[in-house]
Amino acid sequence: MRVSVIGAGLGGLALAQGLRGAGIAAEVYERDPGIVARFQGYRLMLDPIGFQAVRDCLPARWHPLLDEIVMEASAEQLILDPQLNEIGRLGAARTGIVVDRQVLRHLLLTGLTVHTDAALTGYELPADGGVQAQFARRDPVTADLLVGADGVTSAVRGVLSPHTVPTDTGVRFVIGRTPLTDEFAGLSKAYGSKIAGDGVSLLLGAMCFRTPPKHAAERLAPEVELPDIGDYVRWAMILPPNGSPADLTAQESVLSRMDGWHPQLRALIEQADPDNSTLLSIRVVEPGARWASGPVTLLGDAIHATSPTGGNGANTALRDADLLRRCLIDADEGRRTLLGAVDDYERQMFGYGAEAVRSSLEKLPAFAPVAVTEVDQGFGRLG
Repeated sequence: MRVSVIGAGLGGLALAQGLRGAGIAAEVYERDPGIVARFQGYRLMLDPIGFQAVRDCLPARWHPLLDEIVMEASAEQLILDPQLNEIGRLGAARTGIVVDRQVLRHLLLTGLTVHTDAALTGYELPADGGVQAQFARRDPVTADLLVGADGVTSAVRGVLSPHTVPTDTGVRFVIGRTPLTDEFAGLSKAYGSKIAGDGVSLLLGAMCFRTPPKHAAERLAPEVELPDIGDYVRWAMILPPNGSPADLTAQESVLSRMDGWHPQLRALIEQADPDNSTLLSIRVVEPGARWASGPVTLLGDAIHATSPTGGNGANTALRDADLLRRCLIDADEGRRTLLGAVDDYERQMFGYGAEAVRSSLEKLPAFAPVAVTEVDQGFGRLG
């Protein structure tokens, strides 16, 4: 069996690793000009399903390394005012395994064949079976299965399910990271909580490695090369619609809304790495009507992009990767047909994927009080 994975995000790489471990040929095609062309290094919290999924997709010999580069975390989910006084609670405390996306991505890249500058333009289904992927600047590639793991703007989805399109919630947020120094020790109670300002919310999360990733890899898995990074605070400010003037940088946009805030909070933003601070929009993709099962399918944000306020985007993508891996192994070993395996995967994925989107949108108003009419009408769950 040959599998072509479009997109080198966490879900696509986890799938490729899992297939590689089972002896199934899988190659990854990424539209970016290079693996590190865009910074992808923010903190993620994985739930038990998401963490077990990525663990099962990785070779067992790397499990000790994986365990060394994550941290267990518990977030109180408080609501604080700009002076860090508690004024409420978001809900029950949340626990999970925290991992750095950049570090995990480099671990998942190890040993894979990844073709960069490979922007998909479409695909064809030859009469003799399989699928032929077509690219802007490389020769076509034929495989038994094409997996679109290429994100919210998925080129694969554009052909397979053109009626499934992203919905812009209208909410914008600035995300960045700042080295975790002693100066910010007093912010610990804010990690995992919401700091409520005038029309904005600031969210903080600490990434503290048990062992610096580069050193952990050198000791436990010398064949793996991980980034040389230290502990940091991930921060994100959720803005109202049109809340960021075009003439301000990402950091300036945040600081402009923090007049009178606690000096440690302002210092956190002032000392952030400007190259790793960016303005993003919150867009969602909800699985719609199923297409007829065939040699093309979708994974992760390409079919069920969630609001980051749900904390379930990476978890759901990794769950996809592990489920599809197991289904394809069954097909490769003759326990079912390939199309039967894909159909089983899609049937399960559509169910929990749609629920992940709905759940994330239900949580969005707690962080961005201004709801967007189109999203309310489209999903019927906000108000």
